[in-house]
Amino acid sequence: MITQETFTLKKMIKELESIKGRHTELVSVFVSAGSNLQDSIDQVKNEQSTANNIKSKANRKNVVDALEKIIQHLRTFRKTPKNGLVVFSGNVSENEGKTNIKLWSMEPPIELKKKVYWCDQVFILDPLYEMVKEKEIYGLIVMDSKEADIGFLTGKRIESVLHFDSAVPGKTTKGGYSQMRYQHVREALLNDFMKKIGENASKIFMKEKNLKGVIVGGPGPNKEIFMKGEHLTDMVKRKVLGIKDVSYTGEYGLEELVNRSEDLLKEASLLHEKELLEKFFENLRKDGNVVYGLENTKKVLEIGAVDSLLISENFELWHATLRCQTGHDKITDLIEFDLDKQKCEICNTNMNLIDKKEVVEIITEKTLEFGGVVELISVDTRQGKQFEKIGGVGALLRYKV
Repeated sequence: MITQETFTLKKMIKELESIKGRHTELVSVFVSAGSNLQDSIDQVKNEQSTANNIKSKANRKNVVDALEKIIQHLRTFRKTPKNGLVVFSGNVSENEGKTNIKLWSMEPPIELKKKVYWCDQVFILDPLYEMVKEKEIYGLIVMDSKEADIGFLTGKRIESVLHFDSAVPGKTTKGGYSQMRYQHVREALLNDFMKKIGENASKIFMKEKNLKGVIVGGPGPNKEIFMKGEHLTDMVKRKVLGIKDVSYTGEYGLEELVNRSEDLLKEASLLHEKELLEKFFENLRKDGNVVYGLENTKKVLEIGAVDSLLISENFELWHATLRCQTGHDKITDLIEFDLDKQKCEICNTNMNLIDKKEVVEIITEKTLEFGGVVELISVDTRQGKQFEKIGGVGALLRYKV
């Protein structure tokens, strides 16, 4: 699912990819989450002093000016934003000898761990590519009678959210009545601990609207006892994909749980898409709240009726503005192959491309603007291939149109 944050970042990446410097005059600065902002400002100021030694006068001026623009921008922040900050600046003028220093900046959608300063003929974008990959979010619980950990798997990143210890005593070897009483007390404390795990996990997971599933693990039998009880809310319990044996709790336990759950994660990803397409085709058969085809989808997007926009991963089309030699314009949607093969319907002369934009970008932007969600559909399944054959684009609607 594409979010507004990742969509905005993708647009910025696409623009930055298209820019090439004549010299090493494009500056990339990554301020890592939790770092001291003043340290980054001081580093850029030091690099500015070093840049004064560049031999080429034009290159020296462009680099110094770009660094000054970055320094002034960083000073507008009181402290480093929660997820860090990415800033790019450089000369984007297409005319030799002319200067047009431009700056781009944004707080990334997920925590930035790398601190980077680089000056080159291109902007450094590798850390951002990983951020815009489709990321599926799963809840994780590892537990035994002594401790528990709650976390998330987001893409390939494992995050520990909460750790807590129990007050459950170890098993005793005493016999008789005292042993029975001890066991009852221990069971009551263990039940209270499991209740605490369930309440905290449910609260944390229910805040994550994009949660695809939950996996529970741990050493010993307590994880099965936990799942048999009414400790998780029904909504979270329905998202449990499976239970796995792991040797540890803590951060090592969360990592081991993910490593042992590859089968569950793969199945969950395919299941989500299967359920989505089953709902789509069922509505299509019943003439329900659904449309397919680009033109129909565009119409419902304009009135904000789209709940979920579905796009095949192979869908490629350009929204193009063309102009013939005598000045007639034409606006149409075309595949890449046909962009330079168009003739004017009025004078039959060749038409030249004036402007183009990906149709996927246009309809995604409109969907997110109205609070809808965007789902990319693979072509690896029977239903995915079927969806591609009917145009590769469609929508589940909020209401009948």
